[in-house]
Amino acid sequence: MLSRKNKLLLLKLLSLFSVVRGYNILMIVLAQYLAAIYILSPDLPLRKVIFDLNLFLIVASSALVIASGYIINNFYDAEKDLINKPRKSMLDRLVSQRFKLTTYFVLNFLAVFAASYVSFRAVFFFSAYIFGIWFYSHKLKRVPFVGNFVSAILSITPFFAVFVYYKNFETVIFVHAVFLFLLILAREMIKDLENITGDLVHNYKTVPILYGSKVSKICIGILILMTLLPAYLLITKFDVGHMYLYFMGSSILLILSITVLWKSSSKKHYVLLHNILKFIIILGVFSILLIDVDLILNRFRQWNII
Repeated sequence: MLSRKNKLLLLKLLSLFSVVRGYNILMIVLAQYLAAIYILSPDLPLRKVIFDLNLFLIVASSALVIASGYIINNFYDAEKDLINKPRKSMLDRLVSQRFKLTTYFVLNFLAVFAASYVSFRAVFFFSAYIFGIWFYSHKLKRVPFVGNFVSAILSITPFFAVFVYYKNFETVIFVHAVFLFLLILAREMIKDLENITGDLVHNYKTVPILYGSKVSKICIGILILMTLLPAYLLITKFDVGHMYLYFMGSSILLILSITVLWKSSSKKHYVLLHNILKFIIILGVFSILLIDVDLILNRFRQWNII
């Protein structure tokens, strides 16, 4: 049996994990490595990519900055989240605001320190990334359209870091990036509909508050339709291995989500839409493996798994 002190410590660790959204960070780290292996450097030996120290430090710096970003975002949205996410907010409040801020500065320092082992450009890149996240949380988040757009840009920035490192400028990579960006942007606008109550109480100037839910739905619908274009190009114009199955499946889900969008009228509908897009994004991470199935099978044979 755990003592009361140990239970409280465990709860605080769970609270911190909730604040930094550790599950999201793990997915981003996995996505960065899979993108590096299968998309950005497909001709390099697997071992050379996995054991690349510079890549590890870039991914580690990204993870640390993202974690600190979630903390500062949580700090500014603490009161609003009490309305929009009461259960999660109560768990998050087990860790004091002072401790969160201390952790925020420590994580940012560690991120820049790790980046300094790669290059001065990496230090500049992650310093700018840290500033961008803070400025978004402090100011831009309250600006309609701009806040959504910047949030989506910041979400794909970790992949841009890996992309720059490998200097791979193939068109297919940009099409992948556009697909992901549009998905994230649509999800960000759905979150505005989902959180409209708390945003209204705390005077956030989001699209549904300023222009109404109908206008917001039209914007989201246009974004989802636009997402179908890069999906179509990746299916028909580029060699993405068996990952074309993912883009076909995601296209069906996106069309379904438009139907749900027009019929939605309550928070539970918007949560469903949010989860559909989140599922597409998470599934996309694992679907990167489908780009080169032979590589997976060969590794399994080497490890005597099959």
